[in-house]
Amino acid sequence: MSFDISVTKRIGDAGISCRIEAGEGLTVLFGPSGAGKTSVLNMVAGLIAPDQGHIRVSGEALYDAATGLDVPADQRRAGYVFQEPRLFPHMRVRANLLYGRRESGLDVDDTIALLGIAHLLDRWPRTLSGGEARRVAIGRALLSDPAFLLLDEPLSSLDRARREEIMRLIERLRDELGLPILMVTHDREEAARLSTRIVEM
Repeated sequence: MSFDISVTKRIGDAGISCRIEAGEGLTVLFGPSGAGKTSVLNMVAGLIAPDQGHIRVSGEALYDAATGLDVPADQRRAGYVFQEPRLFPHMRVRANLLYGRRESGLDVDDTIALLGIAHLLDRWPRTLSGGEARRVAIGRALLSDPAFLLLDEPLSSLDRARREEIMRLIERLRDELGLPILMVTHDREEAARLSTRIVEM
């Protein structure tokens, strides 16, 4: 379980260059806003293409400029949790969780228990707190049977109590699931606490 990423990309006037060689656990992309951290996640997810380089996750090549390989985003099995939870407002929590679920993925009841969201299943997204919505978004990503997780500022805009709640959850995911996790943050305390390793941008 590992990331082997070497990519460059020019977006407007900004040049992004990132090199990651990481084993098991949680790798944090750390740096100031505008450094290109989210763009790297989007390259790994297949949402934007690098200009040069390669992306391999757990030995599987997802992108290689030298050979022209570019696996489509929907075939990369990325569990992507965006900065905003992006829940469907017209679906209750249960339906949001099951959207995109693969039968080969984690057990639904086990995932609900892991996340502590059984009491939320019949609620509408608009009634959720920031921390609750983040839990549901993480659950939806896990139930898609991901090969790896991408977390983009998962603790942003949460109050102190909710941040602590989600940090403990991310620690459990890191320690119990065995999935490679790539997380973006600009908060040094978060990076130090949650990471197996830190890559600075």
